[in-house]
Amino acid sequence: MAEGDNRSTNLLAAETASLEEQLQGWGEVMLMADKVLRWERAWFPPAIMGVVSLVFLTIYYLDPSVLSGVSCFVMFLCLADYLVPILAPRIFGSNKWTTEQQQRFHEICSNLVKTRRRAVGWWKRLFTLKEEKPKMYFVTMIISLAAVAWVGQQVHNLLLTYLIVTFLLLLPGLNQHGIISKYIGMAKREINKLLKQKEKKNE
Repeated sequence: MAEGDNRSTNLLAAETASLEEQLQGWGEVMLMADKVLRWERAWFPPAIMGVVSLVFLTIYYLDPSVLSGVSCFVMFLCLADYLVPILAPRIFGSNKWTTEQQQRFHEICSNLVKTRRRAVGWWKRLFTLKEEKPKMYFVTMIISLAAVAWVGQQVHNLLLTYLIVTFLLLLPGLNQHGIISKYIGMAKREINKLLKQKEKKNE
C-alpha cells in the first residue's frame, strides 16, 4: 500500500514538474489570473462579470457563424500562445519572481494536474460502469442527455454558455471564501429538519 502511495506521489510530482516546464512562459499571467479568480480584492468579482458580459455582448452583436466563432477563438489562442511568453516578462518583470511566487505557481500546476486526474478518473469510471452495469449506464446516460437537451431547448445557447462560463470563473472565488460550503451547510440543515419533522409525523 505504501509503495503504491509513493508511486502515485512520485508520478504526481513528475507530472507537475512537466507542466511547470511547459507553462513557464505563462507564469506571471497565471499568478495574476489566480489572484483575480480567488478574489484577492473586493472589485475582482464584478470585474470578472463585467469582462465576461462584454465579451458575450460582443458575440451577440456580431452574431458570427459557428465556423467563424471557432476560427476566431482558435486564432486568439494561437496569438496568446505566441505573444504571452514574449510580452509577460516585459510587462510583469521576471526579475521580480520570488520564492513565494514560485511556490504558488507550483501549487497552481499541482492543482491543474489533480483536476486533470479527476477528470480522467471520472471518464474511466464511466467506462467501468458501462462494462459492469450496462443497463444502469444506458439509463443514466439517456436520462442525463435528455435533461441536458431539454435545458438547451428551453434556454438560448448563448445565454446558457454565458451562465456556465460566469459560474466557472466565479467558482474558485466562491470556494476560497467559503460561500459554497456555507450554502451547502444551510441546505443540509434544512433537509435534516424536514427529515426529522417527517419522522415525528410518522411516529
